Amino acid sequence: MVGERKSVESPDGTVIVCRVVGDGPPLVLVHGTSADHTRWASVIPQLAARWTTYAVDRRGRGASSDAEPYAIESEFGDVAVVIDAVGVEVDVIGHSYGAVCSLEGALRTSHIRRLVLYEPPLPVGIEIYPSGLIERLEALLAAGDCERVVMTFLREVVRMPADQLEAVRDDPSWGGRLMAAHTIPRELRIADVYVPDFARFAPLSVPTLLLVGGETPPFLVEPSRRLHEEIARSELSTMPGQQHVAMTTAPELFLDAVVDFLA
Repeated sequence: MVGERKSVESPDGTVIVCRVVGDGPPLVLVHGTSADHTRWASVIPQLAARWTTYAVDRRGRGASSDAEPYAIESEFGDVAVVIDAVGVEVDVIGHSYGAVCSLEGALRTSHIRRLVLYEPPLPVGIEIYPSGLIERLEALLAAGDCERVVMTFLREVVRMPADQLEAVRDDPSWGGRLMAAHTIPRELRIADVYVPDFARFAPLSVPTLLLVGGETPPFLVEPSRRLHEEIARSELSTMPGQQHVAMTTAPELFLDAVVDFLA
């Protein structure tokens, strides 16, 4: 995905890079696990026709730098820093793990106009991955088999059916997913240490769209239902027949929901 490269520095010194495309009001895009800014390639042309899009490379992938030890709270700050650097109110779309970062980032900045969260995997007591999965992924990483790392993650965590998995492999974002494979285990481990109090999000006053797929596994749907109960200015919208990657499998359906809400 082409575009002007802009960067900001997070509080811990990590450099967060965005690809900026389009013209109009600002829209920040925050991708999920096993991805980078190219995750949005299938919908960027339509979004950039209405908004100036800032597609973030989250820390540790794409052109952004990283820091050790990893802490999810640092990513919350990254999102807030990117938003504040734009200098005006922005709209934000966060997907999956990026939706968690966007949600928490919204508590750390006053510069969000509207917020779209697509299936944030907040821990709700439902099994997210089978026992021993992280160790298997780390063994595959040690062997240099990034493709099997990503495929295993998509099959066993996201529970992506074969037809959707093939669509994702054919998407322009696949190369970025392979390059980000090393970040998958650390993000899966977060479920053991990050257990949010949903009531903490009740003060969020930003109009919020909670997007879910009609065929998505329960562990990815239940968090949005709970957020909808807490966030007064929220809408819960279901995309029929979709799971976790509607940007790839049904981009027009995804865009219809997002554009209606933001515009």
